[in-house]
Amino acid sequence: MVERKTVGDGDAVVDRLFDVPQTLRLKLSEGYERPEHQHPGKEITLFVHQGALSLLLGDQRHRVEEGDAIRFSGDQDISPRAIEDTVAVLVFVDA
Repeated sequence: MVERKTVGDGDAVVDRLFDVPQTLRLKLSEGYERPEHQHPGKEITLFVHQGALSLLLGDQRHRVEEGDAIRFSGDQDISPRAIEDTVAVLVFVDA
C-alpha cells in the first residue's frame, strides 16, 4: 500500500513505495525547496523521472535532470529545489 504525505499547499507530495529498501516517490512543484537536512547513516540514490532539480549536497550544487541518477551520502546537508515540476524516486540504504 502506498503511503502519501503532502507538504504545504501540495507543493510537495511524498509517496512511500517500499519499506525495504526505503523507496520514495517525490512530486515537487516548480520553485519548491526543501530546507537543508540530513539522513545520517544512509546512502541515497536519486533518479529524476521527469523535470529537473537543483540539488545542494554539502557546499556544492548539482543540476539533476530528467533521466539522470545520482548517488550520495546522507551524512551531509541536502537541499533539493525544483527547477520545474519534478517527479523523482529516492532509494535509501544503510551506509
